[in-house]
Amino acid sequence: MTTTAELLERYRNALPSYLNPLHAEPISIDRGEGSYVWDLEDNRYLDWFGGVLTTMIGHSVPEVVTAVQEQAAKVMHTSTLYLSEPMIAFAEEIKAVSGIPDARVFFTASGSEANDTAIMLANQFQGSNEILAMRNSYHGRSYTTQAITAQRSWSVASMSGLNVNFVQGGYRLRSPFRDLDDEAFTQACVEDLVQIIDMATAGKVAALIAEPIQGVGGFATPPDGFFGAIGKELTNRDILFISDEVQTGWGRTGEHFWGYQAHGIVPDMLTFAKGVGNGITLAGVVGRKEVMDCINVLSFSTFGGNPLSAAAGRATLKYVLDNDLQGNALRMGQRLTERLSPVIDRTDWIAELRGKGLMQAIEMVHPGGVEPDAAIAGRLLDAAKDRGLLVGKGGLYGNVIRMAPMLAITESELDEGVDALIDAIEAIS
Repeated sequence: MTTTAELLERYRNALPSYLNPLHAEPISIDRGEGSYVWDLEDNRYLDWFGGVLTTMIGHSVPEVVTAVQEQAAKVMHTSTLYLSEPMIAFAEEIKAVSGIPDARVFFTASGSEANDTAIMLANQFQGSNEILAMRNSYHGRSYTTQAITAQRSWSVASMSGLNVNFVQGGYRLRSPFRDLDDEAFTQACVEDLVQIIDMATAGKVAALIAEPIQGVGGFATPPDGFFGAIGKELTNRDILFISDEVQTGWGRTGEHFWGYQAHGIVPDMLTFAKGVGNGITLAGVVGRKEVMDCINVLSFSTFGGNPLSAAAGRATLKYVLDNDLQGNALRMGQRLTERLSPVIDRTDWIAELRGKGLMQAIEMVHPGGVEPDAAIAGRLLDAAKDRGLLVGKGGLYGNVIRMAPMLAITESELDEGVDALIDAIEAIS
């Protein structure tokens, strides 16, 4: 039988050097069930990262597995050149839950491709290559989406056909406006937006793209209503708003089905990916008809909305709605906050706990200030793993621990994970 050590050696010999396993002592994942995964040596871990928020409702969920198996036995691939009932039915279902009036849906294979498509649509519809994005943002690894990502560690090159300007966003801990209350903070960011538009653009901006909660950026969370205030200025200047819901969609924040709904605004387009297929490759854009219909040349998607992915997406969405997983995310998220907050408050190397629902993070700093401490974040990541809990890492400086349990997590599983994390924090302290 293959061992984890043997698999790591093969990983190093077959994959490029810029791909790196998460932990100091990497683990394999051989199988999963519900909130748990097992490695090749049959060690069990509670999974609070889900392949970066992608296995959203649990591993090996029977309803999703059955839907995929039944579709695979019929036909796995057709492309958008043919009529496919699973693709069309899923598009209808996404229209219904999107909150965007008279929407249209275009399926892709990844979040990067979805954001790339949204930017292309905005450019074409507006006749402009000028884009606004948020500081500390992450939107993907394609050439276009790297250009709208404001994290140096993810930027391979600065060259782009876009003219991009970055405005102040919801990452308050390192914002010059961090000492302001919610209303004043929001107003200061709006004023920054206005200044950037007036000083740094040619005046015809196509769109602003933003994550309601910044994912790779460490779950940075703006005040409720933040994007509503931003949106008023966008409307005044005829600028589209694209909500990147790759990590915040499908009820993960608990309070709402989409992250944008906390802000009193309806986007012109939203993008989705990751959890929608519960592990199957699936992503896309949903937006206003007039924007989505602006392409007047030949275009199609080879893998977007293929029958196998659509079947997984339909089964996942049905499971989320039928089992009120948004409500569970709200309840379990509140329990997570209540249990962790006292520990965070007394730990001088943790700056804050932030996020919503089952999308929460803690940021590590050197005591006495906000200087990032990536080393201690790495120690906590591995200490949690040693106690049977898998969490993620992120943030601009790699000093943030990200927690994204399965939306179907039970109270006992949540407590098990919190106990492991608290024990890891106290051991380091």
